[in-house]
Amino acid sequence: MVNLKSHTYDPEVVLELNLRSKLGQLRAIPVCLGGDREKAVLAIYCSDFEVDPYHEMFFFPNDTLKMMLFTQTGEILWEKDLGKGVIPGHWFCPVFPFDLDGDGSDEIWYVNNIDQSHPLGLKSYRLERLDAKNGDVMGQWVWPSYGGFTQNIGQTFRNFIMGGYVKGEPVLISAQGTYKHMYLQGWNKNMSGRWSLEISGDAPGARGSHKCPVIDLNNDGVDEILWGERCIEIDTGKELFCADRDSYKGHSDGIHPVYDPKSKRWYIFTARESDAKSSPRVNLYDDKGNRVWGSVEAGHMDMSWVARMGEEHGHIAMATRIDGKTAGPDGLFHKGCIEYTFNALTGEEVSLPFSTYRTVPVDINGDGIHEFAGNGMLLDMYGNVIAQTGGQVAMASKLIDYPGEQLLIYYPEGIVRIWGDKNAVDCTEAKARYEHPFYKLGNRLSASGSNLGIIAGL
Repeated sequence: MVNLKSHTYDPEVVLELNLRSKLGQLRAIPVCLGGDREKAVLAIYCSDFEVDPYHEMFFFPNDTLKMMLFTQTGEILWEKDLGKGVIPGHWFCPVFPFDLDGDGSDEIWYVNNIDQSHPLGLKSYRLERLDAKNGDVMGQWVWPSYGGFTQNIGQTFRNFIMGGYVKGEPVLISAQGTYKHMYLQGWNKNMSGRWSLEISGDAPGARGSHKCPVIDLNNDGVDEILWGERCIEIDTGKELFCADRDSYKGHSDGIHPVYDPKSKRWYIFTARESDAKSSPRVNLYDDKGNRVWGSVEAGHMDMSWVARMGEEHGHIAMATRIDGKTAGPDGLFHKGCIEYTFNALTGEEVSLPFSTYRTVPVDINGDGIHEFAGNGMLLDMYGNVIAQTGGQVAMASKLIDYPGEQLLIYYPEGIVRIWGDKNAVDCTEAKARYEHPFYKLGNRLSASGSNLGIIAGL
């Protein structure tokens, strides 16, 4: 185990790549090509900032969304321009790498639009499957689209793609909706429908979250989706529980699985955005949906994470309350931010020596605890600056064959850099995290929903 106080960081750029395009947005995901081929990274990018479907934030983009797959040595394997029919935003076009057919190589699953003239034309949306090795189209299915005449644009265009396992059998999941009506579908290996679930807008219980963890919460060999405060098993689409069903009907911005190694149990940390009359706003639930603790009586919680910190590797949970936010071509901006940090398992408020605003946890040196990236810097848990990285964080996890976790950071001029620590040594605990099924699935969700850093509670 690396001694926390004696480790000397030596940050370096492991890989630099020029995407030959200005970058206003970029998502990235690790991709498995199968066999002995190199690990790869898929970048999904555009020169425009992220387009949000909420009508007060939506704007008409000037550029098109593109994909590029490159190896950990920087070799570009293929590129694809999705054209004017695909709106460049992760709610319109989620992307998920998943080996559904079981051949050892991922397929790239995403929402395409076959009508280039009508970017909001729901009838032309398709679930598309690409061969990760060359980018060729392997199949196309009508994307389940509901609510176009009963919900506004900000509610209708909230698309997700996920995947998990039932006793080792892969199941692909598609989903639509967050704030009102919600729909989820399970798909078999042959792309036949396995199940379909509809949650009406007037149904009791919470709405969805921007995060969508897939995890075997009860350790029965069948993964579940944490769809907001609802726990849905992916074998049949059955809802196992909905935390605070009778007292909360809002939308939580953050849903974070938290693993307690002492009890060997999972917990769920949530940070509530809507349904302002409901209290408390920050909660921890056990693996059956029972509330363990709650805090913060009022407010819109908009940003959150869970991280391992301290000599004992305990979990710290963070949630930020905001007074408002705006977004558009120039970016996303918050006002009136108040940061809250807690012992994740007890709810005791704690004080951190740095601002958590727009940070994401990353174990850059492989010692089992987290450093924090964001705002152009990499900080240790004491708030000391490890590196001035600049740019925007697109991934913060095990990305390539290099000790520790890595940061993938993109820059406006079109450069992508993967950062690591030369002195990193993966301890036994860190190696176990990398191999955990939840880590492997969650590490693939950074281009579907807002799941950056969701695996840090493990």
